[in-house]
Amino acid sequence: MHVLVTGGAGFIGGHLAEAFLDDGHDVTVLDNLEPFYAEGIKHHTLEVHREVADEGDAEYRFVEGDVRDPETVWEVLDGVDVVVHQAAQAGVRESVDNPRKVVDINVDGTVNLLEAAKDAAVERVILASSSSVYGKPESLPYEEDHPTEPVSPYGVTKLAQEHMARVYTELHGLPTVALRYFTVYGPRMRPNMAISNFVSRCVNGEPPVIYGDGQQTRDFTYVDDVVDANRTLLTDGSVDGDVVNIGSSDNISIQELAEVVRDQLAPELAIEYESAREADAEHTHASVAKAGELIGYEPSRTISEGVSEFIEWYEQNREWYEPLVRAS
Repeated sequence: MHVLVTGGAGFIGGHLAEAFLDDGHDVTVLDNLEPFYAEGIKHHTLEVHREVADEGDAEYRFVEGDVRDPETVWEVLDGVDVVVHQAAQAGVRESVDNPRKVVDINVDGTVNLLEAAKDAAVERVILASSSSVYGKPESLPYEEDHPTEPVSPYGVTKLAQEHMARVYTELHGLPTVALRYFTVYGPRMRPNMAISNFVSRCVNGEPPVIYGDGQQTRDFTYVDDVVDANRTLLTDGSVDGDVVNIGSSDNISIQELAEVVRDQLAPELAIEYESAREADAEHTHASVAKAGELIGYEPSRTISEGVSEFIEWYEQNREWYEPLVRAS
């Protein structure tokens, strides 16, 4: 199978491309290498891809380009069987500061991709959505039929992606599925996320900093679980035309998370607090019953287990990763 991974030099897309190559699939990665966060992490990811491809029989191609360019999108779809669409302008706070850019990349770029995929008759388009589509919780954990009231421009664009994909399935028969990710973390994660920040500060003897009172809760999802769900959907049409949560079904407050990291690395440190950031969701918590029923999805780690694994990876890769985190 030939898989196109848009945003394949990024955190989640990079792990997906690596896994598909390891499975023996031919992979094309499309990424514009925009330095939204440390560009060195993306270059390291691309090097990992090349090493995996060299060790196996799969063909690998990297194309530096942008989903906002219809000609580039059409060119990279040549010979592709399945599209795994991860390219996006990430970041809730970035979307507040620059909403037009987020709409341009996340919505217009997705339309470019769906149009080209329809004409190229690909077998399936798997889109990365987000728990940000839910916004204000009426009940927890979130089930897929929970009302969607995003509280950030980023969440609005992800919801628009979902509806656009569904319409292409209904109007044009293009198989699509949208995966609502719940705060994904793991090796090579974005350096401006809470877990990587807490770990970096504690490793360097600096107190972890919480924005707000720390009572916000999050469902953090280990990246390997996201990879497993996408692997299944390469050939499984059970969720075509629909959306499904991909989370841990576990839940932790930011206060508890900071304490877990602090207690493992530097128990003598006191936690510090700063003003809450606007447009951050108060709570996220995934029901993964639908994913379990339709594709056999089952989270592999609790949040505490996954954080311990990330800390171990961080310490083993500190030499190259930490300078990028500290510069963010």
